[in-house]
Amino acid sequence: MRLYRYSQRQRHSPSKRITFFVFFFLAMAYSRWCWFPLYLAASIALGIIAISSAIRSTSNKNPPQDPPIPHDISLNASNALRKAGFIVMADLLHHSPSFFKPPQNSTIFAIKDSAIKNTSHPLWFLKTLLLYHTTTSNAYSFNDLVKIPQGTCLPTLLRDKNVSLTKLDLDHAPNSVEINHVLISNPNIFLGEQLAVHGVLAPFSPLQPQDLLQRGFGFAIRTPTCRSNDVNVSVSKNGVEWNRVVHLLRAKGYASFSIALHSVLDGIKRDFSGSLGYVTIFAPRDLTLLGYPLTILDRAVRLHILPQRFVYKEISSLPVRSLLKTLMPDEHLEIDGVLDFVPGMVVNGVVIVAPDMIISEKFVVHGISRAFKMAEVTS
Repeated sequence: MRLYRYSQRQRHSPSKRITFFVFFFLAMAYSRWCWFPLYLAASIALGIIAISSAIRSTSNKNPPQDPPIPHDISLNASNALRKAGFIVMADLLHHSPSFFKPPQNSTIFAIKDSAIKNTSHPLWFLKTLLLYHTTTSNAYSFNDLVKIPQGTCLPTLLRDKNVSLTKLDLDHAPNSVEINHVLISNPNIFLGEQLAVHGVLAPFSPLQPQDLLQRGFGFAIRTPTCRSNDVNVSVSKNGVEWNRVVHLLRAKGYASFSIALHSVLDGIKRDFSGSLGYVTIFAPRDLTLLGYPLTILDRAVRLHILPQRFVYKEISSLPVRSLLKTLMPDEHLEIDGVLDFVPGMVVNGVVIVAPDMIISEKFVVHGISRAFKMAEVTS
């Protein structure tokens, strides 16, 4: 899977002196060219997406994660996938030391190549797919899966996201299993004591990179209905400690935004009941809208909150012009990147002056130089 192309420029000169410098710089370029793909791969893998906040399983409700599988097992599984025709997933798993490290006692549901139409998706998005298609409770063989009751949910490596065994057909031969309504087409591609791999016809959720950036994981990936007696289910409901956020904002000197957030908090809790487990807050030190009607103040506060958790390193890794979904429908923040004439990351024309000012398991607060502008107020 070739993600990048490189070109070399050749220069010719009759002068020996110029020729010397040409060979010198070509040697330097060659040296950097050799390392450049590694730097790119490492930087992209540390990026978004989706975002390592979503790919780290930090919830204390999730089961403890086992150590990573040995590299030889990962390599054997990759070879088995390649022989079965799952080339894309085989390539991704083959890079497990620096890209994806499934834990021991896990099951990977590999997606058919034909279902991943665009193989040039960014690595953070492909990693998100792997995390969501890897269950952590056991290395399930196909015979193990058919013994699990229909409707049972299995935890995945993607934080607070489960998959459900939606259909079991044991009356016909061969038996069939569907997960999130997707058929397991190639059972038992690889079976080991620490890892099992099965092939599936399509992703468990229709996803695109822009969906994850704009809508967030909580909205783009819906949690399936699970059996009430399933002990593996781990769903975050209103996990943000809003009162603590208000208190910490005031303690950090952001009193005006703390007051504004507290005044509209009831509406936020009502509108996002049960679906807002993680947030990122951009807090201006002075919010000049406190004298405006409550409806405008509510819009202003929601514009400064994302329904997903991004630490500063993750925001910095987002591509320029990426759109981030806020709590305001159809209103997004745009990543401007790092500009030469201002210190720090710029989002929607505003500089992040206090990155990672407050960090918690469920929320992150970044201090910004001023409030984001709203059309209703500026027009």
